[in-house]
Amino acid sequence: MSSPFDAVVFAGGGNRCLWQAGFYEVVAPAIGLVPERCSGSSAGATIACLLFAGRAVDALEHFREATGANPSNVYPRNALRGKPVFPHYAMYRRVIVDVIGDDGFQRLLAGPEIRVQLTRLPRWVGPRAGVLLGLMAYSVEKVLSSPVHPRAGHRVGFVSELGSVGDCANVEELADLLLGSSCVPPFTPVLRLGGRTVLDGGVVENVPVAAVEPDSQKILVLLTRSYPAHRIPKDPRRTYAMPSRPIPISKFDYTNPKGLDIAYDLGRLDGEAFVKAWR
Repeated sequence: MSSPFDAVVFAGGGNRCLWQAGFYEVVAPAIGLVPERCSGSSAGATIACLLFAGRAVDALEHFREATGANPSNVYPRNALRGKPVFPHYAMYRRVIVDVIGDDGFQRLLAGPEIRVQLTRLPRWVGPRAGVLLGLMAYSVEKVLSSPVHPRAGHRVGFVSELGSVGDCANVEELADLLLGSSCVPPFTPVLRLGGRTVLDGGVVENVPVAAVEPDSQKILVLLTRSYPAHRIPKDPRRTYAMPSRPIPISKFDYTNPKGLDIAYDLGRLDGEAFVKAWR
């Protein structure tokens, strides 16, 4: 039996992306889902890599322990000591490098092609001003119209770029790529990839369907927010799946292990409902 979808898209959403992990782990074996290619933005790209490296459950356990041991999302006194004020970058990188590891990285390379959404700044703006502009454009559009596929980043001059997991030589380069796609200062430093400033992929394509659409016939799109039915684009090639209710954890809360479990468990429940409806 052939796979019902030849591509899967993993939307960004920080901690909420654990919903995708729970959903996929239930749905994929139940319906024979073996995609040829995937795309992901920000933490969605990381979830895709964890899944195809066979490390999603390990990552949840690792991050549950790490967030349980982290009492705060910000440490102002670190500024006086020359240390990072926000713990997010170091904690995020450890999940990728330590949990995926060399064995998981080799398994990942043997899986489907994974395209990672990146954002490049307009040429007329510097790194710090560009970061502020991009995040403002994204946030304002979300508040005003909450589209599934925001376009404000493109309108103000930000440029979409795709990276490929297959081009990474090792797990450290993979971490560079995924953190570039998740670059949201001040939670992370301003990062450079290929010698140029890079920003969270969600600024231009938080749901990067365009990354797989040209060469895919059936696409499963995994969102991380709930949208009313009239906002979901009508396209016969796409099947959208989303959380059945809002996930009670913010994108950048690295102190809330219970919230991580809620996101993952809801994904599994919604996956079971999806399989039942599919059959």
